[in-house]
Amino acid sequence: MGGSKKKSPAQMDKSQTDEKKESKGKKDKKQEKTEKKAEITVIVNEDQALKLIKSNNYITVQELAKQTGVKISAANACLVSLTKKGTLKRAGGFAGHWIYQLTA
Repeated sequence: MGGSKKKSPAQMDKSQTDEKKESKGKKDKKQEKTEKKAEITVIVNEDQALKLIKSNNYITVQELAKQTGVKISAANACLVSLTKKGTLKRAGGFAGHWIYQLTA
């Protein structure tokens, strides 16, 4: 019926030291996991992207990522750089789902 029994001061000290030891061990494991991560960069070949656009007349970021086998962020970076160079223009779309086509 009642709640848990109140621990004596000696038991409380002992449980606190055990928790400190466990937390130190957990921090070491977390640091090891973050050190193991390697940064991988994938760049879309602009010539390959232009061939895909010429064959389809237009392309979206998602379609380019799927056809080239890269992440959407890499495909988006490629299309944005081609737009800044003047090779592509945004033809339509909304809310980040833009459609790109070659400039005339």
